[in-house]
Amino acid sequence: MSTTRRPRKPLPPVAPSAAAAWMAARGWQPFGFQQGVWRAMGEGRSGLLHATTGAGKTYAVWLGALQHLARAGTAPATEEAPTARTALRTRRAAAPPLTVLWITPMRALAADSLRALQAPLPELAPTWTSGLRTGDTASGERAAQDRRLPTLLVTTPESVSLLLARADARERLASVRLVVVDEWHELVGNKRGVQVQLALARLSGWNPALQVWGMSATLGNLEEALHTLLPQPVLDGSQPPPAVLVQGRIDKRLDVQVMLPARADRFAWAGHMGLSLLPQVVQSIEAAASTLVFTNTRSQAERWYQALLEARPDWAGAIALHHGSLGHEVRDWVEHGLKAGQLKAVVCTSSLDLGVDFLPVEQVLQIGSAKGVARLVQRAGRSGHAPGRSSSITLVPTHSLELVEAAAARHALAQGRIEDRHTPRAPLDVLVQHLVTVALGGGFVPDALLAEVRRAPAYAALAYNDWQWTLQFVRQGGASLATYPDFHRVVPDDEGIWRVPDARLARRHRSNIGTIVSDASMQVQFVSGGRLGSVEESFIARLRKGDVFMFAGRLLELVRTQQMTAYVRIAPRGSAALPRWSGGRMPLSNTLADAMLEQLAQAEHGEFTTPEMRCVRPLLELQQAWSALPTPGRLVAETLHTREGWHLYLYPLAGRLVHLGLAGLLGWRASQQVPNTFSIAVNDYGLELLSAKPVDWATLLPRLIGEGTHTTIGRGLEDEVLASLNATEMARRRFREIARIAGLIFQSHPGEQRSSRQLQASSSLYYDVFAQYDPDNLLLAQARAELLTNELDMDRLARTLRGMQAQTLSIHALERPTPFALPLMVERFRERLSTETLADRLARMVQALEQAADATTGTHLAQHAVQSTDMAWDLPDSSGARTQRARRAAGGDTPRRTRRRHGF
Repeated sequence: MSTTRRPRKPLPPVAPSAAAAWMAARGWQPFGFQQGVWRAMGEGRSGLLHATTGAGKTYAVWLGALQHLARAGTAPATEEAPTARTALRTRRAAAPPLTVLWITPMRALAADSLRALQAPLPELAPTWTSGLRTGDTASGERAAQDRRLPTLLVTTPESVSLLLARADARERLASVRLVVVDEWHELVGNKRGVQVQLALARLSGWNPALQVWGMSATLGNLEEALHTLLPQPVLDGSQPPPAVLVQGRIDKRLDVQVMLPARADRFAWAGHMGLSLLPQVVQSIEAAASTLVFTNTRSQAERWYQALLEARPDWAGAIALHHGSLGHEVRDWVEHGLKAGQLKAVVCTSSLDLGVDFLPVEQVLQIGSAKGVARLVQRAGRSGHAPGRSSSITLVPTHSLELVEAAAARHALAQGRIEDRHTPRAPLDVLVQHLVTVALGGGFVPDALLAEVRRAPAYAALAYNDWQWTLQFVRQGGASLATYPDFHRVVPDDEGIWRVPDARLARRHRSNIGTIVSDASMQVQFVSGGRLGSVEESFIARLRKGDVFMFAGRLLELVRTQQMTAYVRIAPRGSAALPRWSGGRMPLSNTLADAMLEQLAQAEHGEFTTPEMRCVRPLLELQQAWSALPTPGRLVAETLHTREGWHLYLYPLAGRLVHLGLAGLLGWRASQQVPNTFSIAVNDYGLELLSAKPVDWATLLPRLIGEGTHTTIGRGLEDEVLASLNATEMARRRFREIARIAGLIFQSHPGEQRSSRQLQASSSLYYDVFAQYDPDNLLLAQARAELLTNELDMDRLARTLRGMQAQTLSIHALERPTPFALPLMVERFRERLSTETLADRLARMVQALEQAADATTGTHLAQHAVQSTDMAWDLPDSSGARTQRARRAAGGDTPRRTRRRHGF
């Protein structure tokens, strides 16, 4: 059943110069790209605005919206002076219905965006109301919005889906005339972006004249990003005005500086916190009025915050901590303090990456490599976040090789090279969730909904058979779950409209809408009552009563755990564990990796043209003396025999995800030649294969890579990679996320939370049932596809393998680990428990290697170095609480690299 809605009469625009006049009153002159957006919006066109961070994107779109959508005039006057409450009621009564949806990817960004968007309303749209709807919105505000939505609603993808799940969704949302998707680069490459695409397809079906605008500062593939944002036109013969790509080209200086150590170690290892430069960081913060200190993980943020307080106790209250696991009250306090200029420094993670306007921020420090050019630009833009102001970022390397990354990042930035992002293709778990959402939001007719879904770019090529399977899955759970009523989530009624028949299933679905999937978390709460935030259950599960850990900038003692809550009290100063969180492992991007190889190629020819490369020159020259430097045309391999076994080191510089798949592939292919067992270690620069039996790598490796032979790159390569790793277990992990999004398992039921063990057991049960009784289940196929795409980066692995085949293979037999090999050796050590700390072991190893490096002559000295190093490598392993603490103190508080054992 369908109805035809009469087109809405266009609202009379305010004066064409209203936006410019509002800016002029504040001493601002509109940029050309802002005026271009205003013209395009006046013509009813949709588009994507790509401009430098802090260049004025928000007001380009927002003032255009007000200029062409807002009614002129003010609220009607009353005979008597109204009270504040009467004035508010009058304003709400006169306010237009929901007209603009402003979608942001983060709650912090949503709150800040609303404050910026409210500024022009009194002058340009005095009758408009505005509001915020995210997971942090208070219940009273939610209740008011349930009665009447504001004219402008700033929200998140998840909250938009919740609105679509209301029975009166069409009545409440059909008035929307403009949807703005802020920070589109943050959404376009993941399932949250697909969620937005489906919502836009539905909203544009209710209002064919709907305008959609995206905003971004860091995208390489702009045309594709524009196409991905906009719903495909309705197939009724009408065509909307052509979309437009607006690029805001204004002069905005971006300085990338590097905090150089007094001396770069020739033997350094990745993964520690980088606190050796703490004195220089303190000095830099002292010299600036305000500083954002970005880290790549929440654990690192916690540690650096404590380190700064230990170095400068007088900064207590003047510096703060901000990351996504802290309670929203804490985050709000930090954000307001930054904007008001009340905080000298904030240690943060990606929680402050996006769009929040912190104008007082004078400088940005990045602890460790940003791992990508786009992230570097985004974080640099947090300083000087206004048109005409320069932005700067100072990189603080945590080990010597990050100096090369820093030089490469500046080089890539100077050339305008930035990473592309691509939308996922037809993820069925998101589609399953959307079908239930739409069924709750008034129901659907399958053929009409299929046409709507295919208007979302991610599903433009959705196969009809896949659509039919998805319908049957939401109707009865597929072939293996049909007998269970809980999986009859959507069924057709007597009129053929598919709806959710069970109120209990409806409540459960609404409680679990979204595509952000993480391990189950536990609330951290003082025994006395105050809440601090949440940490992953897997971390708390390793602690015992009385153990001390660091969280929310405090040392906390675990008192007890009860009903998914960890009760704590302040602990005395001393050693502490750092919580682990998933999601902080960012691989080196291909853009930055290519730039690194170019820097190494220059170093090979003695060209050290930047301060960073001159600083790291001793390390690179030693690597070249003992082995060789990897370059775009050379693939370097190293072999070494120790008491541990036979080592192979390989340096494709393709990022740790690719190296994991590549290491498994090479080990698997080698085992087909001679049965063997391999241990694997990977980092962003290379991989290590350690075998118990000798391997003639010089003869075997060219064949394994495919040099001079045919290597199948495609489904055959995928099968080999899956066979080489513990693919079933990895696929199970991916399936747990898919099952959560598709509504098979639930992070929480209304009023309760489920533990990670419960979630894992439930998802494993479904996986086994499908594998045995429903092997053609498309969610199983999706788990395999996402494993290859997301965890192994199969496309990049294939490109890397083709590149390796075209490179010259340079194999070097070593007497001792090289500067590039040592970090890989450390990755394996992190997975083993020793009777001494990892730091002590490494100190002895490095001392021996430094002696060998200093000895330009003298066989005896070199042999002594090798013997000393061998002794350090073969210390016995043990277990127990003491070694657990030693491991944490040695740097086990950062996300670990993957290591697997393979018996072939």
